[in-house]
Amino acid sequence: MIPSYRIDIFPRLFHFKKPAGTSRGVYTERRSWYVRVASEACPGREGWGECAPLPQLSVDDLPDYEGVLRGICAEVARTGQVDTERWREYPSMLFGLETALRHLERGTYALWDTPFSRGEEGICINGLIWMGDHDAMYRQIREKLEAGFRCVKLKIGAIGLEEELDLLRFIRRHFPAREVELRVDANGAFAPAEALDKLKRLAELDLHSIEQPIRAGQWDEMAGLTSVSPLPVAFDEELIGHCSLEAKRRLLDALHPQYIVLKPSLHGGFSGCREWIEEEKRNVGWWITSALESNVGLNAIAQWCATWQTRMPQGLGTGMLFTDNVPMPLEIRKDCLWYVADGD
Repeated sequence: MIPSYRIDIFPRLFHFKKPAGTSRGVYTERRSWYVRVASEACPGREGWGECAPLPQLSVDDLPDYEGVLRGICAEVARTGQVDTERWREYPSMLFGLETALRHLERGTYALWDTPFSRGEEGICINGLIWMGDHDAMYRQIREKLEAGFRCVKLKIGAIGLEEELDLLRFIRRHFPAREVELRVDANGAFAPAEALDKLKRLAELDLHSIEQPIRAGQWDEMAGLTSVSPLPVAFDEELIGHCSLEAKRRLLDALHPQYIVLKPSLHGGFSGCREWIEEEKRNVGWWITSALESNVGLNAIAQWCATWQTRMPQGLGTGMLFTDNVPMPLEIRKDCLWYVADGD
């Protein structure tokens, strides 16, 4: 029997505690759409999910986003299922609905049964250093290191390479690579002609990897860079818009990244990210990152991440950035994200 769903949509606007700077600009607000699912088959329960496209980045950042979302929700309510094949090009909507239905089925925000959801283990995460002036980034670095983070990720590409190298050298003077893993994310800030020289200088500091050194879509330049880079290259923005399994395979076969950085809101929901991970037979490493969702989305990503039992540091701390976030039984202890509720 097909379940009968009722789905409601609630637009939300969240405000950052501090402006969040990237090479693409500065965020002060974050718009999301919550979906609430109820069913006669689960009396007394509700399932909540978050649909949160990133402006000018998500493939489904559409002028009539809410209207499209309402149409998809009406179809889910009618058919009783999320058609992951049909809605591949709407990853943030897919992610929100996958989350809501999972929450409804489980009846708890512990969306899968794992040591994380039982409060037995935390998920190791990186400490994220947002772009700012030199002093602001320096203060962030000291805070993360003093808090005990063993993996630090810096957003670079905005204040100049020399200043950024100075910040990275500060970390290395105090913590060798065996103690603190260093990642950087350029968000496509480097020009192709200068990228290799910059990667060589960055590699001198024993970095783990660099995300998206040049702008996405420059396949010839990126393929050349990944083939000779002394620093492992991770793809993030490069994965956006490659929604079918065939498109994903074409990209990986053509560009040969060392790592991919998976964000369910951007890269296909849980179902689409699973496809990326299952291509690891190409010897492509991966980790999972949130994409400025509120705690509803962050919890869902963390719960799903825990099912993969990976020990690599993940990027799951950004849901704590808002002044008006929603309550969720998540907390950061040292450099791990923990789920702390006994029940929901």
